[in-house]
Amino acid sequence: MRTLVHISDLHFGRVDPATVEPLTAAIRALAPDVVIVSGDLTQRARSEEFRAARAFLEVLPGPQIVVPGNHDVPLYNLAIRAFAPLRGFKKYIAFDPEPGYADEELVVQGLNTTRSSTWKNGRLNGAQLEKVRAAFERAPVGAVRVLVTHHPLDLPAPHSRHDLVGRAARAMPVLAACRADVLLAGHFHRAVSGDTSQRYDIRQFAALVVQAGTTTSTRLREEPNSFNLLKTSTDEITVDRYLWRPSEGLFASQLTERFRRTADGWRRAPAVVASAAEDVVVGKQMP
Repeated sequence: MRTLVHISDLHFGRVDPATVEPLTAAIRALAPDVVIVSGDLTQRARSEEFRAARAFLEVLPGPQIVVPGNHDVPLYNLAIRAFAPLRGFKKYIAFDPEPGYADEELVVQGLNTTRSSTWKNGRLNGAQLEKVRAAFERAPVGAVRVLVTHHPLDLPAPHSRHDLVGRAARAMPVLAACRADVLLAGHFHRAVSGDTSQRYDIRQFAALVVQAGTTTSTRLREEPNSFNLLKTSTDEITVDRYLWRPSEGLFASQLTERFRRTADGWRRAPAVVASAAEDVVVGKQMP
C-alpha cells in the first residue's frame, strides 16, 4: 500500500495564513509516501509568491510531485507570458514541470496543462500523451498508475466538456490503453471523486477521478479549504477528504470514499461518512 497526500490551488498571495501551519503539521503527521501538488501555487506568479510557496514545500515530506497551474503563469507581463511562461515556477519550485515518480507499487506522472495562449484553460498535446503512455507502460505489474494535471480530464455532471482540459477526449483512449488508474487535478476549488465511465464509454476501462479543493486559499467556492489523502493498493483505493475547521484550527477527515477495481475499471464502493465522534484529526496545534 502507498499513501498520497493531494493538495492543490494554494494561491500564495491569497492564502489564509491560519491554515498553513496546521496543514504542514497534518501532512507531516500523515507521513505520506508522496506529496502531490496539482498546480496554482501562486495567485499572480510573482517572485515573492513563488518564494513563499517554496518555503512551504521545503518543510513538507518528500518525494513531491508538483505541476504548475494557470495562475503560475504571469498574467500582466505579456513578454514573459509569451516567451518564458514558467520562468518563476522553474526558478523557485522545480525545473521540470512534468515530474515523475516510480517504485514497485506506484507510478506517478505529472503533466503541465498550462498554456500561454489561454487565460485560464489548459491543454494537452501528443508529446505529453506519449510521455504518460511510456511511463505507465513501464510500470511493474500491479502498480497503481497516477496522472497529475492542474486542469481536469473529467468532472461529474453538471460540468460539461468545456470545463475539461483541451483534448481530454483524445487523451482518454491513450490512458485506457496504458491502464491509467487515477486522475488527480484541481483548478475548480471543489473536491469531488468519481470515475470516468459516465463521460467516456470505453470497454473495460474506468479511471478514478479525484478532484481537489483549494487547500489554503481565501478564494473559496462554497466549500472549506481541504486536501485529499489517498491510500492505494492493486485492488482498492480509499480517498479521505480532510476539511479545515477554523474554529478549532485544524484539518479533520470527514469523508472516506472507497473504490474497487472491477473487470470494467474502478468503481465506487459504499461511502463512509465520519460522525463527530469518529473524526480523524491530524496536525492539531498545541496551545
